Amino acid sequence: MSKTPIWKSIALSLTSDIAEGRYGTGDRLPTEAQLAAQHGVNRHTVRRALSEMAEQGLVLPRRGAGVFVATQPTDYPIGKRVRYHKSISASGKIPGKTILSLTTRAADEAEADALQIAQCDAVHVYDGLSLADGQPIALFQSIFPAVRLPNILEALQDTNSVTKALHRCGVTDYTRMSTRLTARAATATQALHLRLPQGAPVLFSVGINADLEGLPVEYGRTVFAGERVTLTVNDE
Repeated sequence: MSKTPIWKSIALSLTSDIAEGRYGTGDRLPTEAQLAAQHGVNRHTVRRALSEMAEQGLVLPRRGAGVFVATQPTDYPIGKRVRYHKSISASGKIPGKTILSLTTRAADEAEADALQIAQCDAVHVYDGLSLADGQPIALFQSIFPAVRLPNILEALQDTNSVTKALHRCGVTDYTRMSTRLTARAATATQALHLRLPQGAPVLFSVGINADLEGLPVEYGRTVFAGERVTLTVNDE
């Protein structure tokens, strides 16, 4: 197994410091010389780490003044009753979503199993990008059973909100049945949408939401920008 490059380890360490509140938005990071001494490396290695963080939108270099924290990773809870807009607003940021596509196609095996429908039954698919303060933090795909929710695509087009669209289609409330998280490296397409370097760390989430009767209404796949999001698990 190949080792993580030293510059990447430094970038991850600094990102963790920001996420844990050791440096707040607008704070100046230690100088290159200080960071080099702290990590036992040369300044070129530190410069590479800071450059990577700047590309991620985490820090902002100011010539002659230093490198400053541009934004903190967004806290995003994973729980039974999480709602995207509410969660992002609670973190002090402005939520947003961009619709990439709204389509209808046949369900694959995993989708059919999750939604408790027959393979090749029709599903409605919502591909989109989640934003926090205008910065992409997640690339998602939400899949809905077409027979149960025939008008979900029109509702999504009008509201750009899964919760509002489901409500319009008669699902007044829903909860998370399951969530599975794995760490991955960003593909070329994921990196392009999330404005990340190809191969950057991402978290891949697969979840199933059900209505109050326990019937699955949404199967979701989400790719979170690893250095921009802090996922927390709760019971709500």
